Amino acid sequence: MLPMPPTPDTITIRRPDDWHVHFRDGAMLRTVLPWTAGQFARAIVMPNLVPPVTDVAAARGYRERILAALPEGADFTPLMTCYLTDATDPAEVARGHQEGVFTAVKLYPAYATTHSAHGVTDMDRVMPVLERMAAIGMPLLIHGEVTDPEVDIFDREAVFIERVLDPLRRRLPELRVVLEHVTTEEAVAYVENARANSEPNVAATITAHHLIINRNAIFQGGIRPHLYCLPIAKRETHRRALRRAATSGHPAFFLGTDSAPHAIPTKETACGCAGVFTAASALELYAEVFAEDGALDKFEAFASLNGPAFYRLPVNEGRVTLCREEWTVPERIGEGELAVMPFRAGETLRWRLIA
Repeated sequence: MLPMPPTPDTITIRRPDDWHVHFRDGAMLRTVLPWTAGQFARAIVMPNLVPPVTDVAAARGYRERILAALPEGADFTPLMTCYLTDATDPAEVARGHQEGVFTAVKLYPAYATTHSAHGVTDMDRVMPVLERMAAIGMPLLIHGEVTDPEVDIFDREAVFIERVLDPLRRRLPELRVVLEHVTTEEAVAYVENARANSEPNVAATITAHHLIINRNAIFQGGIRPHLYCLPIAKRETHRRALRRAATSGHPAFFLGTDSAPHAIPTKETACGCAGVFTAASALELYAEVFAEDGALDKFEAFASLNGPAFYRLPVNEGRVTLCREEWTVPERIGEGELAVMPFRAGETLRWRLIA
């Protein structure tokens, strides 16, 4: 076996985008937004506010609040999404896309995750919307888990692919689909097989935390509420499949942090919220994974090229540089009752964004 090539001390890539992030709203938005805007040029913004972003007017308003909350001089573009409900109007979705307000539509199965109570209860009810989206080439972003209480929480992604995603794609093969924050080897195989069969309309995002932790981490030394997310981390075999996919350079996989801030009291409670906040060190976390796997030469494709290609957007002209330098992740971000605990808080990372 040939020895691994030496890891470079710096890496410069096209400025990346985050194809899945949660900003929340109000004071929390102002707390977390600068961390994403400091690393990424664009981000797909999730619409699961209270109330959710279900029409063009709500998306315009949310986009204006995001832009108003940006630090002075920040170069960042939020890409807005429409929250799909059983009652969504196909004409409203198409109008939002035509006017450049909606980049994509987000499908949450009802009650699958945080603020998903308004989500889809029956795929047949939203078929008119999906048919219109397929006709205009608009991406559907899917939280891929069934909510059947009879299905084990660790199996819900694989069952969703079998029961919902595959039948949907057979019914509408021209629909462009992103299976978001994949967590299983079944999801990786599904996306790879689709591309191998010359089906370019399917892709997947992968989070940093699912590349780093498996389900054991949630219970290491006790309950670790800040590692609880949905979809939940799976077995080690799944984590390894995700790392293989992310670091392969395969064009169907790209960066989506699913960074999801919750105030510390809402995580450290009897019934804590699902979500991991990675925005404070997102690129550094990904770079560490790629360096560990000897795949830094594939990092730019995953972080900066594959996503724009799928979304049919130009690659960013700017560049960012990371270097091998130890630094400590902050213990918390923000102040008072709205402070959030970042992923790997207080731990030392080996890569740092420097420019």
